[in-house]
Amino acid sequence: MTAYDAIVLAGGAAKRLGGADKPAVRVGGRALLDRVLAACADAAATVVVGGRRPTTRAVTWTREEPQGGGPLAALGAGVRHTSAERVLVLSADLPFLRESTVEALLAAAGHGDRDGALCVDQDGRDQPLVAVYRAEPLRRELALLATEHGGLAGLPLRLLTHELDLARVEAGPLASFDCDTWEDIAAARARIREHGTVLDEWITAVKNELGIELDVDTGVLLDLARDAAHGVARPAAPLTTFLVGYAAAKASDGGGGPEAVAEAARKAAALALRWADENETP
Repeated sequence: MTAYDAIVLAGGAAKRLGGADKPAVRVGGRALLDRVLAACADAAATVVVGGRRPTTRAVTWTREEPQGGGPLAALGAGVRHTSAERVLVLSADLPFLRESTVEALLAAAGHGDRDGALCVDQDGRDQPLVAVYRAEPLRRELALLATEHGGLAGLPLRLLTHELDLARVEAGPLASFDCDTWEDIAAARARIREHGTVLDEWITAVKNELGIELDVDTGVLLDLARDAAHGVARPAAPLTTFLVGYAAAKASDGGGGPEAVAEAARKAAALALRWADENETP
């Protein structure tokens, strides 16, 4: 992936949330800020503009001047802590942002002499806080705006984007979904519980909570749980998958790699099938 730095804007008064600490609001058991940080985990440096708080990975903290000065002031504060040629800029309230969207933006920003690339939502509206900017023109335009207006506080983002040559990227329908109201939060929480996404969301939340970096083949583990439940007894399913994880961790000296999980699951599934065969044999 193209080298880049990331700036996440995590300030603001969250007036439509009644002044709640929006970056810390949880969706699917994870803080909104942590969900955004997961999408840009490959960034060489990550700067969060906002009040300090616990996060799942190390970041650089800074604040805009004055505090509450708006997104342009926050962007100006954040860019001072970056050094990469491209800068990913995100708001901290994007529960469905994925690495694939970041990759698409980086690819679009790398074509020709464009100044960057931003997401366009389904209604055709630009999303300047889901974007990648080339650092040199970004710094130049921020400096010009600050000189012209005596600072960046209170200025709208469109003053910046109108001066830059930006590619438009039509990402998925949820890539730029942001949580401005409690209704948005409720909608996001409901969506991750839908049948097609709930398992992936849950596994990701568990790995985040336990500090595990491991790609889990959920299909293999679910098949094993089914075999243990049907061939032995229902309580055997969760106990067996626990023992598989323990065995995989031991086999890889505590690392618990995907290969160790797959091998332990294969052995346990074969045992469950042999167990079931014995019960069916007269």
